[in-house]
Amino acid sequence: MKFSEQWLREWVNPAIETQELCDQLTMAGLEIDGFEPAAADFSGVVVGEITACEQHPDADKLRVCQVSDGEASFQVVCGAPNARVGIKIPFAKVKAVLPGDFKIKKAKLRGVESFGMLCSDDELGLAETRSPGIYELPANAPTGADLREYLDLDDNIIEVDLTPNRGDCFSIMGVAREVGVINQVAVTAPVIDDVVETIMDTVEVELSAIEDCPRYVGRVIKGVDLSQSSPLWMQEKLRRAGIRSIDPVVDVTNYVLMELGQPMHAFDLNKLTGDIDVRLSEAGEKITLLDDSEVDLKTGSLVIADAAGPQAIAGIMGGKATAVTSETTDIFLESAFFDNVKIAGRARSYGLHTESSLRFERGVDATGQARAIERATALLLDIVGGQPGPVSEICSEDTLPAVATIVLRKARIAQLLGLEMPDEQIVEIFNRLGFEIETIAEGWKLVAPSYRFDMEIEADLLEEVARIYGYNRLPVHTPAVALPLQPKPEQKLSVSGIRNLLVDHGYQEAITYSFVEPGLLAKIDPAAQPVKLTNPISADMSVMRTTLWPGLLSTAVHNLNRQQPRVRLFEVGQCFVPQADGGLRQDRSLGGLLTGNREPEAWHADASKADFFDLKGDLEAVLSLGDRLDDFEFVRAEHHALHPGQTAAIMLGGKQIGLIGALHPTLAKDLGIDQALYLFEIELEAILAAKLPSFKELSKFPEVRRDLAIIIDQGVASNAILAEMRQAAGENLVDLTLFDVYQGKGIEPHQKSLAIGLTFQHASRTLNDDDINVVIEQVVNTLTEKFGASLR
Repeated sequence: MKFSEQWLREWVNPAIETQELCDQLTMAGLEIDGFEPAAADFSGVVVGEITACEQHPDADKLRVCQVSDGEASFQVVCGAPNARVGIKIPFAKVKAVLPGDFKIKKAKLRGVESFGMLCSDDELGLAETRSPGIYELPANAPTGADLREYLDLDDNIIEVDLTPNRGDCFSIMGVAREVGVINQVAVTAPVIDDVVETIMDTVEVELSAIEDCPRYVGRVIKGVDLSQSSPLWMQEKLRRAGIRSIDPVVDVTNYVLMELGQPMHAFDLNKLTGDIDVRLSEAGEKITLLDDSEVDLKTGSLVIADAAGPQAIAGIMGGKATAVTSETTDIFLESAFFDNVKIAGRARSYGLHTESSLRFERGVDATGQARAIERATALLLDIVGGQPGPVSEICSEDTLPAVATIVLRKARIAQLLGLEMPDEQIVEIFNRLGFEIETIAEGWKLVAPSYRFDMEIEADLLEEVARIYGYNRLPVHTPAVALPLQPKPEQKLSVSGIRNLLVDHGYQEAITYSFVEPGLLAKIDPAAQPVKLTNPISADMSVMRTTLWPGLLSTAVHNLNRQQPRVRLFEVGQCFVPQADGGLRQDRSLGGLLTGNREPEAWHADASKADFFDLKGDLEAVLSLGDRLDDFEFVRAEHHALHPGQTAAIMLGGKQIGLIGALHPTLAKDLGIDQALYLFEIELEAILAAKLPSFKELSKFPEVRRDLAIIIDQGVASNAILAEMRQAAGENLVDLTLFDVYQGKGIEPHQKSLAIGLTFQHASRTLNDDDINVVIEQVVNTLTEKFGASLR
């Protein structure tokens, strides 16, 4: 928000310079981005009056003007189309210096001498865009007066960057309150008296959406004269706030918005049809806004409607059909309170951003609507005249936000701020902040003013004490806190240990948004019904993820598109899965992917590509951290996003806890990925449990190994074979290794050969051939019975 320093000092004027004022506000939590002069540097420019104007004898587009400075008359050649007798204009006399160090000299234009220059507002640095003519000053401007003094241009424009919780400071009044509190000086607000009605005309208002709009204030003003212009002082204050002057009605509503922080709107009364209804929009409704854009209203948007339909999107922008124009004679002023939670994000959903929506989304004072109407009415009557009707107000007190009542304990001030403050100083701070304060046994009970809707808990009050006292004045103490060692159970893995292992395996951790693009999520997990965000950051981030894969795949694509063909990523994050009963399951998951070469490029590394088993091996390394690898099982499965035949479900205790596989070719093509990519996702909690380490004495007797080559049906999974062999081999089996899989010459097409090594060892004796033969026979018989296997 930008504002004029002089405007602020009309409300509160501490005896400090501009820089100190900005520093104070920044330290109080209202960060000042900077300040700049209200006008560019120029000199020698006075208020002039054109007393004569004739066509240039040798140029169609030039005029020869006689300009008075109140003492003498000067001949000036001017090309402005609006140059005419009787208007007051900025006159840069010979030797004047304009912005950019442009010096005015005596000149001759097409044979006619010119003694000065008639200036447009942009030539004086008072406008950002080029003006078509000279700057016309009010008729009562004193001829010969120095223009800088007349326009009061020795001013600064201050820009403040407010945090979302300080919506109360989006006005001159709000900032003035802060300056007054910090400097302990009085704030002098303009006197706003009730305007006495001279007619009894009103507009009936109904609040159908009372939860969204619990208060609506309006007033009819008839017989306004919009041929009048806004006073120069108002135009200048608005200009310095970054707001362009349009017409008196719009200027007054903008002025009140900047002064009091209450957005307003004016309708052409004669264009309204019937009564006003503040309601939610219905399917199929449209509205053409003041900026000429036609909007298809989303069902459930808050609108100001009449019998003909919506005439404004509440809190955002009015409609063109009922807009005030130069032909308007009667207006209906409105000033409303809209619930900031209900209205949040609606402007963005329509691709709009206005000064009104900025304030309503952050919250406005729920008691300031009538005051804004009275202020705007008084200003309008002074500028355009008219006959005001009575103020009509529709209000649901039960629906309005309640002011916060919070207890502040004296002990907490010393505990959290490290500050011992006299009770009188605490009371004085909160009195200046506008709180109602009552002393109680443990401290104080405070009632927040209606404009401090950010006050909710005791910590908010402590922050007020700190910022008004001065963050830079708070004492510095070395904290002394008892920090007992926390137990680290050996039966639970740490997430940091999993992260470290994956990093050791060449992976990099990604942290992606929990909000994802709905189209991508539908391609990956079409069965999901994700939670839709009411107020998304953008259309590409409008639903909550049900899997980590959208973020990981988007990150991989980003890297591949930037000549990074070898990508290894993992992420630990929350997924949000809606439940049939309407609840939401929030699971922490571990996801990962790899693509590209198996090894980083080097002279000693080959160019072989990573495959399914590289990723499976890395995941098994994670599962081995808790000495529970044998508890997990990889079972053939199918998934929409994964390649058929290269997909496995990760099982634990008969329950699926994850998936691993190759990215489906169709999805890879949609994402623009032209190389094989493999990914996994697993429930984090399911893999954090670990076996308690226990000591087992090493056997001093030799190991015995036997290798078996068995022929088995191609469809039988090797892990099922190994599980049966492990059970049949008994307790002396210490290692079981599948070291070869063969299909080809000598083996039936529907079969495969598995070469498996079995290693045995006894704790107290040497195993002989008879011992081993019995076990091997038992293993072979089991495989034959269960799977129809035969020895090769």
